[in-house]
Amino acid sequence: MAGDDQYSPPIESRTDLIEAMAKGAKPREDWRVGTEHELHVFHTDPLRPVRYDGEQGIRALLEGVQKARGWDMFYDGDNPIGMRNNQVAGGITLEPGGQFELSGAPQATVHGTAAEIAEHVRITKSVAEPLDINFLGLGVTPLWSVDEIPAVPKSRYAIMAPYMDKVDTLGRSMMFRSATVQSNLDFSSEADMVKKLRVSLALQPIVTALFANSPFVDGRDSGYQSFRSHIWEHTDPDRTGMLPFVFEDGFGFERYADYALQVPMYFVVRDGQYVNVAGEDFRAFLDGRLPQLPGEKPTQRDWEDHLSTLFPEVRLKQFLEMRGADMGEPKMATALSALWVGLLYDDVALQTAYELVMEWEPETRQILRREVPKTALKTVWPDDVLRFGEVQDAAREVVGIASAGLARRAILDENGNDETIHIAPLEEIVQRDETRAQYWLKRNRDAWKGDLTQIFKEAKV
Repeated sequence: MAGDDQYSPPIESRTDLIEAMAKGAKPREDWRVGTEHELHVFHTDPLRPVRYDGEQGIRALLEGVQKARGWDMFYDGDNPIGMRNNQVAGGITLEPGGQFELSGAPQATVHGTAAEIAEHVRITKSVAEPLDINFLGLGVTPLWSVDEIPAVPKSRYAIMAPYMDKVDTLGRSMMFRSATVQSNLDFSSEADMVKKLRVSLALQPIVTALFANSPFVDGRDSGYQSFRSHIWEHTDPDRTGMLPFVFEDGFGFERYADYALQVPMYFVVRDGQYVNVAGEDFRAFLDGRLPQLPGEKPTQRDWEDHLSTLFPEVRLKQFLEMRGADMGEPKMATALSALWVGLLYDDVALQTAYELVMEWEPETRQILRREVPKTALKTVWPDDVLRFGEVQDAAREVVGIASAGLARRAILDENGNDETIHIAPLEEIVQRDETRAQYWLKRNRDAWKGDLTQIFKEAKV
């Protein structure tokens, strides 16, 4: 767990707040893509969630994977909660409900991402099988309530959960029964960051539609194709959403820092322990007026920790985090990174996408964010961009822009394939005009006759 706060220099000025993000700028040759994905865990004999402790628990799984990987375990008190690959960055962490997360190492190509995910799944499944632990590739667990899912013993979650209950209705659902895939990408300068952030924020609802894969909750049809995305609308309004200010003139690192300062805090780490400061003001911390740490002022690590507790659809740290997709099959995790690499790392694609999204009205972005979780690709386009009748039309165009960007990169694998092979699952979705959520709804209605336990067989990774 975090515990090196004593080595972090103090914040001396407003410049330090800005520099925490600005120092991430990299020349093009150093751009990488990092892919994070979460998998639900379950037992089959009988069908049930997985506890942390016990011979067949998540702790046993984590320890087995650590032995196979040789990575360095880290702890919360006496409890192992993850491991780090200190050779190339990245690692494995546990989410509140036991979701098993790979934080992938920065990869130079999408081919590298695909290989990394395949290796992770291979090793993890080999350790999990004797424990009767299985993995489910969905955006939300389809059967169990929040109260039925055992909690992972992590101090920060014990702080976050009660606070979330105060600010909205579905924060615990986000923590305990949602799973996402996320792509992290670089920028070269403030101007490059602004352009990429605007494109990626505007397109996030389109991506949510393409990756919609969570139609069930509490053993029934939720009425949403991405219930995971709906959950985020009701997690914490202070720290989620589409960030309209990003599209205003003058936006840059400083304006994002101002936004972050307005978001209430969760915790501060001191001597390896989490101090509960939920709801407190970081600006008061800068003045030494934090009630829990009177007279103490924050370090740069404290600020970076705070930035990590913001949850907008795209998050800015020292890179950009794309946060709008449901988890699915491993090939879909790779497809997400293929999509964003194709859009953001090719100049022609980036400019094409930028011109496209900057035509949209601010209300368009907000309406799409609200409606897409329900109807995904079938969402009626909300403005007068007449060439788009439905989100399906926009998705087809966006996937085409990304595919062309990947083709221009012309990076080949050992079999002579360029990176467009990894966006093929999305091309199939727009061609068939059917999300994974729609597929599962049909299976439940027709083949399963309402027996949702079948999804644990068919969506098993």
